[in-house]
Amino acid sequence: MGNNIGQDFLSNSIQEFAKLKKLTDKAMAQLEPKDYHWQPDKESNSIAIIMKHLSGNMISRWTDFLATDGEKPNRNRDDEFIDDIDSVEGLMAAWERGWARLFETLSGLTEEDVLKTITIRNEPHTVIKAIIRQLAHYGNHVGQIIWISKHLKSDAWQTLSMPRRK
Repeated sequence: MGNNIGQDFLSNSIQEFAKLKKLTDKAMAQLEPKDYHWQPDKESNSIAIIMKHLSGNMISRWTDFLATDGEKPNRNRDDEFIDDIDSVEGLMAAWERGWARLFETLSGLTEEDVLKTITIRNEPHTVIKAIIRQLAHYGNHVGQIIWISKHLKSDAWQTLSMPRRK
């Protein structure tokens, strides 16, 4: 760590978001196309729904991040919870669009930006608080995707980190 705490925070945040994406991508690489739409029950979200929701959230939150509310008026959050993207290619395109927006925005922030105030749903947040909020939110959903993937693959699951007892 250097003397630029704000820049260190931004760099570390980018690394943590990248780790979340990498874990999720490794889990989803083990899936069959039908697996993206599996739900443990009618009230639970499929991987496809979680991917669509995260993409919508990322595009809304990270577009014009410093200038406009993170909940954009054109976002239809409820539609994100409808499993209507049939192809893995369509899901992956939406997934990559969201992550690209996030990384583009974070990479453009400066140390001076971290203590600025932005809004999410009309609630003020420092940039630091907003980034931590999104890390927690995305981490929750990444965990869901990994749990579903691991459940579906069962004995064929390939661990994403160090295997147990090794």
